[in-house]
Amino acid sequence: MANHLDSFFGAMADPTRRAVIERLIAGPAPVSELHAPHDMALPSFLKHLKRLEAAGLVRSEKAGRVRTLHIEAAPLAEAENWLARQRRLWEGRLDRLTALAESLDKD
Repeated sequence: MANHLDSFFGAMADPTRRAVIERLIAGPAPVSELHAPHDMALPSFLKHLKRLEAAGLVRSEKAGRVRTLHIEAAPLAEAENWLARQRRLWEGRLDRLTALAESLDKD
C-alpha cells in the first residue's frame, strides 16, 4: 500500500496533474481538451499524463486518432482512507495532549 500512496502523492504533487484530475472528475476527456488550458508543449504535457497513468489515477483508451482519458477512483479512495486514518490518529493524540495540559493547569 505504501508504494501506491507514494505514486499517488508524487503524481498529485504537481499543479498540472492536479488540474487534469480536477477536470476528469467531471467526466472523460480527450487529450487535446486536457492539454488546451496548459501553456506547455504537448510532449511535456504527455509526460504528466504518463505519470498519472503510472500512478493508476487515469486510464486511456484510443479510438482512431483520439485518445480519451478517464479517472480511476480506487487510488483516490485509498489515499482518502489513509488520510482519514491519519486524521483520527492525530486528533486522538491532540485530545490526549489537551487533557494533559488541562490537568497540569489545574494543579
